[in-house]
Formats: sequence, C-alpha cells, structure tokens
Amino acid sequence: MAALEFFQPWLLLLLPLALLPLIPNRRDGLPFPWINWLPVDVTGQRLHRLWQGLAALTIALLVVALAGPKSSESVIERIGRGAEISILLDRSASMDGEIRRPILRDYQLNAEQETKNGLARDALSWLLEQRPENRYALTLFNVVPMRIAEFTDDTEFLNAALDATSIGRGPKETNMGIALLAAIDAFNQRPYTGSRALLLVSDGGAKLDEATRKKIQEGLVKNQISLYFIYVQSGINAPDFELVGTDATSLAEEIELHIFFKNLGTQYQVFQADDVASMGEAVSTIDSLENLPLTYYEKIPGMDYSRLLFIGALLSCLVLALIAVTRLEAL
Repeated sequence: MAALEFFQPWLLLLLPLALLPLIPNRRDGLPFPWINWLPVDVTGQRLHRLWQGLAALTIALLVVALAGPKSSESVIERIGRGAEISILLDRSASMDGEIRRPILRDYQLNAEQETKNGLARDALSWLLEQRPENRYALTLFNVVPMRIAEFTDDTEFLNAALDATSIGRGPKETNMGIALLAAIDAFNQRPYTGSRALLLVSDGGAKLDEATRKKIQEGLVKNQISLYFIYVQSGINAPDFELVGTDATSLAEEIELHIFFKNLGTQYQVFQADDVASMGEAVSTIDSLENLPLTYYEKIPGMDYSRLLFIGALLSCLVLALIAVTRLEAL
C-alpha cells in the first residue's frame, strides 16, 4: 500500500485552526435575562451543531489540501518482449551529406536525394514505433558523446530527440572510442533483466588505441551486450564489409573498426545501408533478433489528492451558505 506524503508538511501545523468554529461565541447568546419559558429549539440546535462541524471540516480540508497530500511513488514489475537497446548515433557533419549513388542514365528516373542522417532518423523512428516495449537509451556523438536519454520507453520523447538531430550541423571530427564507452556505460548499475544491445549508426570508422579497445571489450562482455553496426555508406566507393575477412588489414578506418568488432568475442552483426530499403531491412533484422522476454520495472507516480480536498471544501462551503440562509429566514 502506498504511503501518504506531503509537499509542504509544515502547513499541517495550522490544523488546530479547525477548532475555532467549536469555541463558543458571545454572539451566540440571547439578550434575554430568563428564557426558561421559551420552547426548546431542537431544529436550531441541530443546525448550529451542523454549522460548527462543517466549518471545522472546511478549515481542516483547506489546511490539508494546502499541505499537498499525495501517495508515494511505486514501482511495478512487468514482463514483455523486446530488449534494452542503447542507440549510438553519429552526429558529425558527414551525416548531413546526401548519399552518393551511381550516375543515372538518361532513361533512368532521378530519385530524390536523402541525407544519411535522415535515413537513420526514419529507420530508428520505425523501430520505436514497432517495439514500444523496448527500453531505449539515446547517445549522439561527434567530438564528444552527448547523452540525450537514459533507458526509457517514452517513444514520444525519443522521436522528438531524433527529429532535433536534423537541426544544425556538427563538427567534422568524431571520437568513436569515447562514444562507444559512453553507450556501454548506460548499462552499468542496471540489473540484467533480458536481452541487451548496442546499436551503432555511423558513416565512418575509427582507429582505436589498445587501452580503449580493451575497455570496450570488457564492457560488452561484462554487461552481456550484443553489438550491431549499421554502416551508412557514403557512396559507391565505400568499403564492402562482406569481402573482408577477420585477418584482413587495411588503412580504411571502417574496415579496421569492423575487424575489431568481429574479434570481440560477443554477438556482433554489421549492416550496410545506402538507401531507405537497406536501412529499413537492417533495423527490421535487429528488431527480430532482439525480441526476447524482457523484465522491466515501471514507475507509477504518486497521486495528488489536493484537488479532491479542495472540491470537498467547496461543497462544504456551499452547505454552510445554505445553512446561513436558512437561519436568516427563520429569524
């Protein structure tokens, strides 16, 4: 059972004011020296006691309402299907560029160009819509990581955050090593309740030093996190990860990052996207893979009882006014 709390409990010190209507008033006395010959006014006495009780109740209701009574916050355990997904979205200047496709022939229709960031936003919004039971954390990165949202199921807020990435341009530089550590850190101190995944969306790679590589590997293994890399291809000359083996060497940062991910010892899958269809297919595949039973805890906010008390005080005042009118008519 939820406990009762108050926003301003010190106002309860005013509760003794509710006793004021019960104190005899000199105005209640009649200016007659002897009234034994008068009949007993049972109705008047009852109305007077009712008036006193309602007046005391009204004051008490107002004092308690001003103190702000509310039930305490509670936590409910729920079981659904989905995953905890930490989204790491590249927000460097290159993601604002349009995807460069092969040159079209004269007889081919010129398709509308779309930015890489726009493709990523649309695909991630689709994932939020399809899996509202998932828990999502959102981190943007360029030179430094920017934690936008801790794990939440508030898809409206997450969609608003994704829409906001279309405003302005980020710097050209990125630091993916720090960004990956920040996205992994979102799982720290959280109880393991089901499937976990880190979803990296970027159009580039990175050359990571040995210390950073070690921290990334330890964090993924410790927190039992699956890693998904959606590589948004910049153009027709972008590297093809399917042609790269685990022992291949290349100066391309994308290839080097891909090989590092493959050798981490955790579940890893890469997707190459260069249009709406391939981006949607990548996100849809991740959605199907990360659809296991998930235990999560939902916070239920406390209920504010002030409004009910104010309504009760108002109704009590209306009855008091009715009693006052009745007494005046009797006189």
